[in-house]
Amino acid sequence: MSPTRMQSQHRWIYIGAIVVLVAMMIIGLFTYTQQRATNEAHRKATRLNDALVANGFASRNVENIALTLGTDGGVVCNDPNSALKRGLWLVQLANGAGGPGMRPVIVDKQILEAGAEVVKVYCPDRLDDYQKKINDLKTADVIND
Repeated sequence: MSPTRMQSQHRWIYIGAIVVLVAMMIIGLFTYTQQRATNEAHRKATRLNDALVANGFASRNVENIALTLGTDGGVVCNDPNSALKRGLWLVQLANGAGGPGMRPVIVDKQILEAGAEVVKVYCPDRLDDYQKKINDLKTADVIND
């Protein structure tokens, strides 16, 4: 074999090795970023679960919390004080009847404080607005232990 032909064959080996190496670096970077986000989601979920347990709620599955809220709180922190979300939220605090039988209810302050814990962990910058929103509602001690 001529020296130029051998160099040509080696060049393809080098190019192939470089392509494989770059691909492995990209995959490694993506995996590292994804793992870091997963770890952060689990840390926040654990912090939220601990806060809820401290407030008297039963312990929840941290994995489910992490999958639902992720690292940024998901839909909970996506403009939690918008008019539409407030309206939907207030409908959920009703008696469950449909149509003319639907009535607002007096909700337990503990339930609203659980929502505040979620906001405190995932989007603390919006906590003051959330506190103002829940302070406007009539509450009572309606949950029996």
